[in-house]
Amino acid sequence: MTKKAKYSTLLLSFFLIIAFIVYTAYSIWSFSKVNELKKSDAAIVLGAAVWNDEPSPVFQERINHGIWLYKNGYVTKLIFTGGKSGEDSYAESEVARVYAIAMNVPDEDILIETESNITEENLYYANMIASKNSLKTFIIVSDPLHMKRAMLMAETIGLEAHSSPTPTTLYQSMESKVPFFFRELFFYIGYLISLPFRM
Repeated sequence: MTKKAKYSTLLLSFFLIIAFIVYTAYSIWSFSKVNELKKSDAAIVLGAAVWNDEPSPVFQERINHGIWLYKNGYVTKLIFTGGKSGEDSYAESEVARVYAIAMNVPDEDILIETESNITEENLYYANMIASKNSLKTFIIVSDPLHMKRAMLMAETIGLEAHSSPTPTTLYQSMESKVPFFFRELFFYIGYLISLPFRM
């Protein structure tokens, strides 16, 4: 291969990579607006941090949206996810359950998993609990820019799921939204690259 041909190949590869990144970024941004309000067996609320045994503002809005789906008849069960991190006294899902009960959700309609630390584990353990309780269709709840990656993971695990991002996400300003967006772009591409090794 001549030097010119090598240069052309490298240049083409560079532009293909850039095009892939731009397309992926656009798909994450546009998918954040997708809200599939379809009646399902359960809402899987993805975990987030807890502060002093209370849900963080980000987690609270996810929980609130799950409760809204339940009270408006879109789901009959809530599955809260998230384990214990650091020196927390309770798992994220345990804190979510207490919060939901305080918001008049019956305890018998709440399921939790307490083992997960990342999104993929949230969904994996939620799926195990769902199987034990004969739940087959789901609405995934998280922040808008997180939904594209969460739905890809749900599909990979084999969940029949719909996307419903919280409309009250705290990531509203560009100052908070942009760093979260680039974080999701990085992790989404990383997950795509890892997919062939998961089959």
